[in-house]
Amino acid sequence: MSLLEVVDLRKSYGSHVAVDGLSFSVEAGEVFGLLGPNGAGKSTTMMMLAGLRSADSGSVTIGGYSFDCGRDELKRILGVVPQDLAIYPDLTARENLKFFGRLHGIRGAELHNRIDRVLEQIGLTQNADSYGHTFSGGMKRRLNFGVALLHEPRFVILDEPTVGVDPQSRSHLLDCVRGLCSEGVGLIYASHYMEEVEALCDRVAIIDKGKLLTSGTLDQLLSDSRADLHLRVRGRRARIGPRLVGLADVEPETVVDGQTEVQVVMHRDRRDSSFAINDRLSLVLEILKQAGAEILSMETKEFNLERLFLELTGRRLRD
Repeated sequence: MSLLEVVDLRKSYGSHVAVDGLSFSVEAGEVFGLLGPNGAGKSTTMMMLAGLRSADSGSVTIGGYSFDCGRDELKRILGVVPQDLAIYPDLTARENLKFFGRLHGIRGAELHNRIDRVLEQIGLTQNADSYGHTFSGGMKRRLNFGVALLHEPRFVILDEPTVGVDPQSRSHLLDCVRGLCSEGVGLIYASHYMEEVEALCDRVAIIDKGKLLTSGTLDQLLSDSRADLHLRVRGRRARIGPRLVGLADVEPETVVDGQTEVQVVMHRDRRDSSFAINDRLSLVLEILKQAGAEILSMETKEFNLERLFLELTGRRLRD
């Protein structure tokens, strides 16, 4: 049985469907990336996973427990790192950790030892007795992370844990995530930073409008995707475009240094044989030559997680 099991989760607010039949699982020692544009249903999903909002239907079990029967057990095994800082700026780092530790029922020497361990883990040992309001953004984020680790959870939900942090703090936080994973902790990692997700996550799910669009390992998600060939060409779209129908796409014209240019994009599938690609490229180059177009540059752009995300969810701005 997986550490986290989500089955047919649904949540509506009036006529608005926020989460529409989500199902997925997370294993112990796995980092599971949860991606989606603004308004996709990520926050509602994570609030339901954390027990902060009830579902209309469906089920969530963590470590075999549900919020319907086992809420106390879930509090002991679940840690949450919210996007909004959940620390007290007028308390020191040590006082913040002591406060939250006591909320979990940790006392005495055990609490003292855990605080020291977490301070070292998040790189704040030297700042243990400094007040939160004096911390940089990265230090606040690291303390926010540490609060969720004090009770040694088996499963951690991370909602944009590196927003607005400096590169050093970002690197340290990512190392903390890797460390938890190596200890067998399961994690959900929600982020808009695709490079973080690619670096950390074992599997990824992309959701939009409350629905699961795709999920799997990065290799699975990208294995059948294109690696497109982009040719920057000096010439007119009206002259080039009709000749390349079925072979390549010709993007709208731009003017660079008074000269008209277009991008000619050959969409390649990873399953294409090298012979098929070479034959098509030769034909495209011959057509461009006949059209009197001048090739300025040629570049292969590999399909990555960000391009897959935009292809699935669109490029329209989300507020």
